[in-house]
Amino acid sequence: MRSILSVFLAFILVMTADAAGQTDNDKRLRKVEAAVSASRIEADIRRLADFGTRHTLSETESDTRGIGAARRWIKSEFDRISADCGGCLDVIYVSDFIEGEPRIPERTEVVSVIAIQRGRLDPDRVVMMSGDIDSRVSDPMDGESDSPGANDNASGMAGVLEAARVLSQEEFAGTIVYAGLSGEEQGLFGGKIVAKHALDEGWRVKAVLNNDMIGNIEGIDGVIENSTSRVFSEGTRANETPEEARTRRFTGGEVDSPSRNLARYIDRLADEYIPNLDVIMIYRLDRFSRGGHHRPFNEVGIPGVRIMETHEHYDRQHQDLRSENGVQYGDVIEGVNFDYARKLTSLNVVTLANMAAAPPIPANVEVSGAVSPSTTLKWSHAEGKSAKNLAGYKVHWRLTDSPQWTNSIDVGAVSEFTLENIVIDNYFFGVSAIAKDGAQTPVVFPGPAGSFGE
Repeated sequence: MRSILSVFLAFILVMTADAAGQTDNDKRLRKVEAAVSASRIEADIRRLADFGTRHTLSETESDTRGIGAARRWIKSEFDRISADCGGCLDVIYVSDFIEGEPRIPERTEVVSVIAIQRGRLDPDRVVMMSGDIDSRVSDPMDGESDSPGANDNASGMAGVLEAARVLSQEEFAGTIVYAGLSGEEQGLFGGKIVAKHALDEGWRVKAVLNNDMIGNIEGIDGVIENSTSRVFSEGTRANETPEEARTRRFTGGEVDSPSRNLARYIDRLADEYIPNLDVIMIYRLDRFSRGGHHRPFNEVGIPGVRIMETHEHYDRQHQDLRSENGVQYGDVIEGVNFDYARKLTSLNVVTLANMAAAPPIPANVEVSGAVSPSTTLKWSHAEGKSAKNLAGYKVHWRLTDSPQWTNSIDVGAVSEFTLENIVIDNYFFGVSAIAKDGAQTPVVFPGPAGSFGE
């Protein structure tokens, strides 16, 4: 056991840094952020919009129109990206048949496109970025009318392609999955199918960054603004057991699910690496009475958040293309700001890079200290090849009404640490892991409420 009084003499975190204190990971994150291209994102959004409609029930045989042509083009782009990095991506279709559903009454194959960039140390540890392939107009069953879906959600899908272009030029300890999900507008079916595939394949998915509408800066509220982004995250794990709920009631964790601490992690990275972008953390699974493709992952216990624009324009969502009383309706290319889409894509890129470069996320985190002047945290010390890049751990604490972790201390390559004269009743606590190059995991809250899994 180590104490706060001895740690400064006993431990110096091993990481490569230049004279300015910048770690190798800092340099890599700034490099990949700068590599994201607004012009490439624009080209991809325009190409996706040019398929006319990408409705899940639309044409699948044409090479120029419909969901079939769109998903084949996305696969070809992932294949091209893989060729440019020497075959570093495994590009596959993940699909299943859906029928008898309100928005998919007839047997229909829902096909998502997945590109897998395998990690060199811990290939089963996964972080994922997703966007949606499909689009829709006013009638959710209309698979024939033009539905360009430029912002909803060609913007998110283009962001995924661009992230793959940039990050495929780097190597990481963990695996990154780039996902184009189908069937979102018909009932989140692509996410459900891919989440099941991930569990069946034994992937330890630690984060899903769902990008759904990342290109609009002109809101229905009249605000034009390009310097903020919303990140939605659930507060309590959807698959929490009754016994876990009882533990949470007495020890806390309502605002410290892995998804919520993933949102804090993204917020912190935006402050450090994305110029002129402030993340607004929304303490809600999604927008009021609406849903997105991170939800199917949350429902099976996989941490996930929704990243999106701050100011939505409802005249441009789920609308037939038309003009009424001088108002233009429809999700067309003119409603997308490509520089803003680049900014939100960059936020994803630095988050994926930092998490994939980090060591294993701390597991089995526990906290104790009742009727004591001090607080002790314990966790499992990662071992083996997957932890080859591990330098040590950091202990965090904050006041219970603080939205962000405010205090931390590097504690070294240990599995237990005591914060002297820090009373457990007054704070929330957590642990993160740090790589030798400076990459860091999200903070893990103690107990099942905050666990990212093994």
